[in-house]
Amino acid sequence: MKPRAKPNLLVILVDDLRHDEFGAGGHPYMKTPHIDRLAAEGALFERAFHTTPICSPNRASIVTGQYASRHGIIDNVARDAMSHRLPNYHLELQKRGYRTAHIGKWHMGNEGGPRPGYDYWVSYDGHGRIVDPRLNHDGRYVQHRGYITDIMNTLAVQFLEDHHKSRSRKPFSLFFAHKAVHPDAEQAADGTFRVDGYVAAERHRDLYRGCVFPKKPNMLSPAEVVRQKPAWAECFDIKATDPRAKPVLAAVHSGEQEEVRLRAAMMASVDEGVGMILATLEAQGRLDDTCIVFLGDNGYFFGEHGLGPERRFAYEEGIRSPFVVRYPSKVKAGARLRDLVICQDLAPTFIELAGGQPGPQIQGRSLLPLFAGRRAGWRKSLLVEYWAENAMPWLVGMTYKAVRTDRYKLIHWVNRGRAGELDELYDLERDPHELRNLIGSRAAAPVRAKLYRELRKLAVEALGL
Repeated sequence: MKPRAKPNLLVILVDDLRHDEFGAGGHPYMKTPHIDRLAAEGALFERAFHTTPICSPNRASIVTGQYASRHGIIDNVARDAMSHRLPNYHLELQKRGYRTAHIGKWHMGNEGGPRPGYDYWVSYDGHGRIVDPRLNHDGRYVQHRGYITDIMNTLAVQFLEDHHKSRSRKPFSLFFAHKAVHPDAEQAADGTFRVDGYVAAERHRDLYRGCVFPKKPNMLSPAEVVRQKPAWAECFDIKATDPRAKPVLAAVHSGEQEEVRLRAAMMASVDEGVGMILATLEAQGRLDDTCIVFLGDNGYFFGEHGLGPERRFAYEEGIRSPFVVRYPSKVKAGARLRDLVICQDLAPTFIELAGGQPGPQIQGRSLLPLFAGRRAGWRKSLLVEYWAENAMPWLVGMTYKAVRTDRYKLIHWVNRGRAGELDELYDLERDPHELRNLIGSRAAAPVRAKLYRELRKLAVEALGL
């Protein structure tokens, strides 16, 4: 079959997935053969990042190509009206002749009805439910029975089959967003939520029983963490004493091996769905002219730096993303790229593949030069930003802005201490686990000054000024 001039575009987004939480990403025991196939037949970006590592802001960044400072979704509070006005890249794809679809979690605003930019829509309110979900199909709610990942996998395949049977000349763009590996939870309008815990499909619940995730050097007690990271002292004190913390931590087995195992078991259903999608596209003869991107919406901590169940913070486990691209005509099979990539780069990449030019409002960069091996002029630094919220009561006041370069990271706590006295600076080449805070080091003074200048520059650029 003759390849399309414009490729089909497919995003597979997994909620809360760490950069190392699949086989090809380095997980010690999780088996994800179909996701690993994407990496083997495409490119694995080893240094891809979230710039606001929580659900709503980063999802908005993915679809707009903008920093949260610019698109305005800065936390998980329900912003339904704003989410209808996002400059979503699917709006541009529709103009370029694409049939567009969203299937799965939206979570930019808690209302699950259709948003502009999509010809086909299936989603749910808020975080949805893992078992027997109520789904919004193009504006009409339908009660489903079964496990949500299985239901979503079936719906994604059905979309691909229906599009193929229609013999439409239009290419498709499908944004397929899993609920996994997020635990079951209900979120209130102010962003606070009740957590019920992880639920794997019945057939997978004992899949990894007895497996152990190795302890990392930065899996430390709060007392050990505070010696190098004094900004955390108040947060850890509140977390240890606030009665609202205990049920949340217990529900997700925070910091325990069971948490890692349950998440791995939930990923088994996600991987099955990737296999179903690949098989469907292969049978249709459309696999190789479909650009497939697999990524997460934020990182997650398994106890690193005393953190869990957080994902919001600028240490590597929180901001690094799994990021795999399969598209044989542009992407070399088996490539491993270490360039600094951010999730905002997806939108301009897809717009260019569709034959368009990203507008001036887009702050990410097209990945097409990297696909072709052209690295000259690529970014040398990136901004990470977070605004304190009410979702976790112990995190109030932990607003920060950070800059990450090839080698260094500076974290500026906006409301902690005087004149940056509680800020953090790490040499990631010598200290990849971010254990030794160099903020007060005389030897690091030139690097520190340079990074503060770079942080100010990036923060202004993120605002679009």
